[in-house]
Amino acid sequence: MTSGKAVTSLLEIRNLGVTFVGRGETPPVEAVRGVSFSLDRGGTLALVGESGSGKTVTALSILQLLPYPIAAHSAVSSIRFAGEQLVGAAPEQLRQVRGNRIAMVFQEPMTSLNPLHTLEQQISETLLVHKHMAPAAARVRTLELLRLVNLPDAESRLGAYPHQLSGGQRQRVMIAMAIANEPDMLIADEPTTALDVTIQAHILQLLKDLRDRFSMALLLITHDLTIVRKMADDVCIMTAGEIVEAGPTADIFARPRHPYTQRLLAAEPKSRPPAANLAAPDLVRADDLRVWFPIRSGVLRRVRGHVKAVDGVSLAVRTGTTLGVVGESGSGKTTLGLALLRLTEAEGEIRFAGQDLAGLGQRQLRPLRREMQVVFQDPFSSGRALPARILGRPAPAHSDRPGTGAQTALCCTGRADLGFRHVGAGADRRAAARATIAPRTGLSVHQPRPSGRASFGTCDPGHEGRPDRRGWFDRTRHDLPETPLYARPYGRRLRSRRGADVGHGRNDDHQRHLHIHARERPL
Repeated sequence: MTSGKAVTSLLEIRNLGVTFVGRGETPPVEAVRGVSFSLDRGGTLALVGESGSGKTVTALSILQLLPYPIAAHSAVSSIRFAGEQLVGAAPEQLRQVRGNRIAMVFQEPMTSLNPLHTLEQQISETLLVHKHMAPAAARVRTLELLRLVNLPDAESRLGAYPHQLSGGQRQRVMIAMAIANEPDMLIADEPTTALDVTIQAHILQLLKDLRDRFSMALLLITHDLTIVRKMADDVCIMTAGEIVEAGPTADIFARPRHPYTQRLLAAEPKSRPPAANLAAPDLVRADDLRVWFPIRSGVLRRVRGHVKAVDGVSLAVRTGTTLGVVGESGSGKTTLGLALLRLTEAEGEIRFAGQDLAGLGQRQLRPLRREMQVVFQDPFSSGRALPARILGRPAPAHSDRPGTGAQTALCCTGRADLGFRHVGAGADRRAAARATIAPRTGLSVHQPRPSGRASFGTCDPGHEGRPDRRGWFDRTRHDLPETPLYARPYGRRLRSRRGADVGHGRNDDHQRHLHIHARERPL
């Protein structure tokens, strides 16, 4: 199918096919089949579909960034950019296109930026290579780009490294790198992943402004249907490597024709969770919890102050209930979760199943670790081992528990229903399966795939209850008695029986230190 654009479009893709060669007895995987669409200069096209549907593979095919020869295009595949054929193009021709005429903002800025290079080095590199600028001119242009993407204190950030920036700031740097050469087309692959709703709005408005300023074509890859409504002129719905429906955004949302599109638009959960059991005993309780990081300066590295990441927080999580922790990036959600699990030093009282954790040493804590598991925010930063190896690692530590060992690890891949798509939401399913290998009473879930509002796990038959882009895991389906604690960016909807607002206040919203209120309420 095509998006109905004219033949004179800036980008024209026809009958694109991508097959990944199998290793040994593994059969080849046909990741993309017969994909066709067009994109005009100044227009925005959104590719929407579940993880593993072929969106990113399609985008990487445009720049010919797939792992050739493991990946191969079908004989009839055609990708024309400004009339030039890119499939099978010479390396010199591709070098003139990549980063110069077509730029890409990748999904994970922390893994895309070089941790050993400063911002100035990384942004100026593309100017030196493509524009042949002098170093002094490249520095001026780099500063101009950082100001263009509204990076605070741009001049002082030139010598900063990626780890010294927040998620939203790193994404702005990625966008600055992408637009450095004023490209004709920008590919944005999940540009607002892991950003809270405030920063997300800024990034989306920035992309829209830059598109209009430079008359760029924008190819947007996203799971978030709200973003599609706000940003895209046209939309292509992908599943199983094929575009099943395409057309103007308003028409697709108003009159979806394909059954998959209809299920996709109806996939977001609308029901309320059941009422909390107020009589349930407390599984986790924290009173006056504080995590202060010292600020040191001078030759003797004396403490000059503190960053009060968590300051005077009190909460309780009852058995069999879910507590949602909601707040902006940097509000202290992650630090709070790590403190509750005793993974970072904290002051105050922490009780788990009636036992005081504050006074326990690491050896005394180890038997309790099997009862307190966490699904981390970024599954891609947890290594690249095969799923069976990842899932088998916790087994030796819990060998005295029933249901542990290599066989359980293999069964957990079925429990999380990974299939062969071990990317995107598949990575989250691995993380959730790893956290649930042995029976336990507590499960802490930290921002599992915070981007996306459409629950794609419920779109496919048999996917109900999966840990999906919304981070929902069906405890009853897997007979798990956990009490989940969800940490999510501010403004996202939570399927939670209780809510905790995290802001910059200390036991009241009028003061400027980290604070949490925990209260029973429907969401």
